Amino acid sequence: MTDYIVETIKAGILETLAMTFFSSVFAYLFGLPLGILLYATSKGRIMENKPVNFVIGLIVNIGRSLPFLILLVLLIPFTRFVTGSSIGTTASIVPLTIGAIPIVARMVESSLSEVQPGIIEAAVSMGASPLYVILHFVIPEATPSLLLGGAINIATVLGYSAMAGVIGGGGLGAIALQYGYYRYQKDVLWTTVTILVILVMVIQSAGNRIAVKVRK
Repeated sequence: MTDYIVETIKAGILETLAMTFFSSVFAYLFGLPLGILLYATSKGRIMENKPVNFVIGLIVNIGRSLPFLILLVLLIPFTRFVTGSSIGTTASIVPLTIGAIPIVARMVESSLSEVQPGIIEAAVSMGASPLYVILHFVIPEATPSLLLGGAINIATVLGYSAMAGVIGGGGLGAIALQYGYYRYQKDVLWTTVTILVILVMVIQSAGNRIAVKVRK
């Protein structure tokens, strides 16, 4: 590979990490509250509300059922409205965030559901409000599971960022497509794929270690 390609790959790594970081942060800003609502309003929970749970669950399920490539295309007008462009690293953050929100919501709901009912019952018997129970009992108890889920979600966003290259999203995905596929430079293709695999493994390993330390 030429020096130009090497520098391009280095820049692509930084772009991919930036897209993954900001998309994950924004996805959790919206997905975490949605996941908490899904958990709290489900049947038998402390804020049971069937209509609210149904509406939120429906929205989340629709979001999860859409293939990400289709979502990328559908969101082009919205992405252009928000960022002024539909291509590039910044523009990719919009569909990556929207695509990750329903995944985060379901992962959060699943993690919170692992908390033992006895802990919640004890908190309620002491007169704690539903919000207090969630913030001070449920979430702390579910923290290790939330961290594991967070690592999985970040790795998922990282994979999505590679697909964003199809519509000029930047990062390693765009490099793999432009040089590895269109120009038949197999060394570039396999290098970018290897880097993406390594990044996913590092994120997953870090998440597992942090979760184990928190659990202890």
